[in-house]
Amino acid sequence: MGFIKAFSGAIGGTFAEQWKDFYTVPNGIGATVGICPAVKTGTNMGRGSNTKGSSNVITNGSYILVPEGFALITMENGAITGFVAEAGGFVWQSDNLNSQSFFSGGGLINAVIKQSWERFKFGGMPGASQQAFYVNLKEIPNNKFGTQSEIYWDDRFLGTQAGALARGMYSLKITDPLRFIEGFVPAAYYSSKPGVFDFADFENGAAEQLFSEVVASLAAAFSSYVNSGDKQNRITKIQSDSVGFAQSLAAAVESGYLWKQDRGLEIVKAAIVSIEYDAPTKELLEKVKTADALMGARGNSFMQSEIAQGMRAAGENPSGGALGMGFMGMGLQGAAGMAGALQQPAQQAAPAEDPYEKLVKLKGLLDQGIITQQDFDAAKAKLLNI
Repeated sequence: MGFIKAFSGAIGGTFAEQWKDFYTVPNGIGATVGICPAVKTGTNMGRGSNTKGSSNVITNGSYILVPEGFALITMENGAITGFVAEAGGFVWQSDNLNSQSFFSGGGLINAVIKQSWERFKFGGMPGASQQAFYVNLKEIPNNKFGTQSEIYWDDRFLGTQAGALARGMYSLKITDPLRFIEGFVPAAYYSSKPGVFDFADFENGAAEQLFSEVVASLAAAFSSYVNSGDKQNRITKIQSDSVGFAQSLAAAVESGYLWKQDRGLEIVKAAIVSIEYDAPTKELLEKVKTADALMGARGNSFMQSEIAQGMRAAGENPSGGALGMGFMGMGLQGAAGMAGALQQPAQQAAPAEDPYEKLVKLKGLLDQGIITQQDFDAAKAKLLNI
């Protein structure tokens, strides 16, 4: 019959008085561990031991603890025979030839695992080789990535291809433990002498494969981030928008490598630690920054300042009065042309206008706040020779 639930919540001292084996997670298990073997612990406070146990057989009647944030999977002769994702303590019973068992904590795990369990459940003779493993259901942090050469993406906002070097990190989650074991974890991690599957282990070839796939997905993730739908995000936002980038990266990885579908894995968070644009992209972003400064209210303020300075210069320059008056009435939209004209020689000025027409335009600039009363009075005096 597999597992029978014996208790839930915190563990008391009851287990110290039992002669049964007591299985739990290894001491000091790291946050980046994905799967680890269950280990025996504290038998009868040192007063005795189970002399009938063997290294690859879970003794009938043994207690197995399932901590919060972990799932327990049992196997016999390489076949999955039991699954528990509900925190608490369970008694292992294998007297019945059919050792199927299923416990789930409900919610997403319940819905996802029930589908996989129908594929993996096994009913047969209890074998000579039995193992119990824990799968980490918590968010697994500190998975780093980095590019050795520039990645390139088509940037709709910039209107061209952009490139950069990038470094960052992501966290992932094992959303389907059964699919994770069957579809991804090498058999060496659940053999008769299992090891610890650590995503941060440099000797773990499977984890290294995940790293390579994330790096290979970065260009698609960047492109998705800046071009998806009607967002047209600027790439300069990507370091501060960890949620948006995580969504783009997860989608790119799933599209290219089917992490969730085939392996029961999913990226849940991601962040860019540093990004270094290549020279053409950096130059283009500087131009965009300059253009931004000349738009909206800030741009109008800048243009008004330029016009006012030009008017003052014209008023103070005896030979430039006519030139200064020739620019009046152009408004803010003509400011760029005015700025250029102020730098041209005086002999290239437009033909002189009627002084009274100039005075009307001058009054319009005064009413708009582009020139001061003092500027108006000085120009007026020159126009009317008073």
